[in-house]
Amino acid sequence: MIDNNIPSPCYVIEESPLRRNLALIKSVAESAEIEIILAFKAFALWKTFPLFREYGFRSTASSVNEARLALEEMGSLAHTYSPAYTEENFPVFMRYSSHITFNSLSQFDRFYPSVRSAGNNISCGLRINPEYSVVATDLYNPCSPGSRMGIVESLLGDSLPDGVEGLHFHTLCESSSYDLEKTLAVVEQRFGRFLRQIKWLNMGGGHLMTNKGYDTEHLITLLKSFKAKYPSLKVLLEPGSAFTWQTGYLLTTVVDIVENRGVRTAIIDASFSCHLPDCLEMPYKPVIRGAKSNKENVYRIGGCSCLSGDFMGDWSFERPLRIGDKIIFEDMIHYTTVKTTMFNGIPHPSIAFISEDGALEILRTYTYEDYKNRMD
Repeated sequence: MIDNNIPSPCYVIEESPLRRNLALIKSVAESAEIEIILAFKAFALWKTFPLFREYGFRSTASSVNEARLALEEMGSLAHTYSPAYTEENFPVFMRYSSHITFNSLSQFDRFYPSVRSAGNNISCGLRINPEYSVVATDLYNPCSPGSRMGIVESLLGDSLPDGVEGLHFHTLCESSSYDLEKTLAVVEQRFGRFLRQIKWLNMGGGHLMTNKGYDTEHLITLLKSFKAKYPSLKVLLEPGSAFTWQTGYLLTTVVDIVENRGVRTAIIDASFSCHLPDCLEMPYKPVIRGAKSNKENVYRIGGCSCLSGDFMGDWSFERPLRIGDKIIFEDMIHYTTVKTTMFNGIPHPSIAFISEDGALEILRTYTYEDYKNRMD
């Protein structure tokens, strides 16, 4: 039963599954003797960060705002990577970072002297590109041919530049431990000569260890075996989706039903383009609570923006939909809340939190002023 006090549309985060994910990820980190950090690019709802801090997690950042959020709301300096730093923002990154990874040798040559002259304890690294990935969607594949992400092996000699203490690679997207195993084999083949020269190796994100069926024991064994081979190497993982995987939903309401040449579309008070962008980008079809697999009461679901392609379909329902019915999209917390836009002037959904005892807290609602201020 849905609480009638939840506004529509609304992202609803549930404490119980969030704690379950946090506990599992912490257990993996402790068992494998590695560090796992939260990637803000997938989830940055700072009002839930006390829970993350309770389990001892830090964070990674790719922008000045994320780095500042890491210190101010997570209480720790960020592991920072950006595709490109500038003269204006790099001093700010240094203020909020414990580690800074450079995407290219030219960026390292340009900005490492600032780190060295500052005399602080920032540890610098390079992002490498193994030119191997199992990710099928090019939009999410950082190792696709011609990718701007990371340094390929042919650009490196036998030793790393002075000042490089770590390497970082990111090749996965909602992937398995067996995908990581294949990637590690390529990394060792192409970059193994550097692994005893560095202090840390960041294996990036995409490790969906909280997904049902993910083999966490294999992941632990794989990481322990890798660490045994390189005992002086600190290993980090920075998943995003895994932390908030299946921890909440997007509640919407049917506001109209239209029909055109036999296609019935239920228009909701939310937008795929604005509020569920990964569904169109990936693309993938989200799960709707209560939808059936039969071919009765079939509806396309349409968003409320003016974008012609702001729709998905088709879903079957137990009975014909009516205006005012609630449509609940499952597992809509990771990436959606950080990628939501106000395209077409459509406000963000509200954000609500349901505690373990069932208490509802409305964390944020959005108004015209939020939209207007974005244009200032």
